[in-house]
Amino acid sequence: METLRERKKRRTRESLLRAALELFTTQGYERTTVDEIAAACEVSQRTFFRYFAGKEDAAFAVQEMTEALFLSALRARPPHEAPMEALRQAVLQDWESIRETVESAVPMELYLRMYRTIESTPALLAAHLRRSTAVEETLARLLAEREGVDVDTDPRPRLAVAVFGGVIRVTERQWCLGRDFSLEAVRSLTASYLDQVSSALQGNWRTN
Repeated sequence: METLRERKKRRTRESLLRAALELFTTQGYERTTVDEIAAACEVSQRTFFRYFAGKEDAAFAVQEMTEALFLSALRARPPHEAPMEALRQAVLQDWESIRETVESAVPMELYLRMYRTIESTPALLAAHLRRSTAVEETLARLLAEREGVDVDTDPRPRLAVAVFGGVIRVTERQWCLGRDFSLEAVRSLTASYLDQVSSALQGNWRTN
C-alpha cells in the first residue's frame, strides 16, 4: 500500500515530468531551463534535482520505463523461440502494456510528441543513440545468456541485436517523417519492417 508521503512524492515527480516534456515539445529542449520546469510546478530547483539528475534525465524518463518493460518481456519469452523471433515478439506482443506504462506517467500524446522532439533535437538524438548502444549491449548479453553462448566469443548475439536495433531506428525515423503519429502507427510500422528483415538480408532485391 502506497503511503501518503510516497503518493505525494510520486505526484510531484509526475508533475515535473509532464511540465518538462510539455516545455521541451513546445519551446524546445535547448531553450528550456530547469528553473522554468520547476516554476511550472511551483517548486524549487532543488526539488527538481531530487527527482532528476538534469534535463536529459527528465527527457528520457518515460523511455527508460518502456525499455525496462521490453527487457522484462524479452526475459519472459519462451526458451524455444529463435533469438530474432523473441526480440520481435517482445517488442510487439504486449503493446497495451506499453500504453499503460506510458500513461501511468504522462499522456500518450505528450510522449509521442516528445519522441519526435528527440529525433529533431541534435543533443537529444545524440543522447538517444548513446543510450541505445548501452541498451543493445544489455540485450546482447541477455540473448547470450538465453541461448547459452558466450557473448564475448560468439558474435551472433551482438549481430542479432545490431540488426534489430537498426530496424527500430529506421522505424523511428520513418514514423517521425509520416503523418500518422499514433502509437498504433508505430506498432504497425515496426511489425512491417521486422517482417522484412529476412528477405532484405537474404533475398534478391532485383526485379528483372
